[in-house]
Amino acid sequence: MASTLSTLTLPLPSHPPPSTSYPTQPNQTLKFPLRLQPTSRRATFLRPISAVEAPEKVVKLGDEISSLSLADAQKLVEYLQDKLGVSAAAFAPVAAAAAAPGAVADAPAAAVEKTEFDVVIEDVPSNARIATIKAVRALTSLALKEAKELIEGLPKKFKEGVSKEEAEEAKKQLEAAGAKVGIA
Repeated sequence: MASTLSTLTLPLPSHPPPSTSYPTQPNQTLKFPLRLQPTSRRATFLRPISAVEAPEKVVKLGDEISSLSLADAQKLVEYLQDKLGVSAAAFAPVAAAAAAPGAVADAPAAAVEKTEFDVVIEDVPSNARIATIKAVRALTSLALKEAKELIEGLPKKFKEGVSKEEAEEAKKQLEAAGAKVGIA
């Protein structure tokens, strides 16, 4: 950082000094060092702290790979695929299985019937609000205020994770009260 000197002149007091005072001195000049702050601030790059200790050889290789251009990185991928006899598509099912454990194992079980259902109140006409609130209170242990709030911002899930029979019964009662209901 560069430093410069700045000059400051101190004036004499404006009132006349008493006769028994110290002799007056001429204006004094003081010089203070002044530090100039840099006008531009650049962000500094801090290397992230690695959670895994890697050998120097691996760190060096990783630094070289990360400095490659996109075209060079694509060529490196193609070269490694040819050299090792693998393809990126071969790893796709493994990556999907790692992302969703049990998804590949459950694929044959997809044909199994769904056992849990959600009852969704989609719409309640204004002339059926009171009857729908009564039906909601009969099907649940909600108080009047909570039942009213449930039917106001539709569509809303009324019951979640219930059996098919219970969902069908709730749908039947709510539709009898005048609400439009769906089962998901």
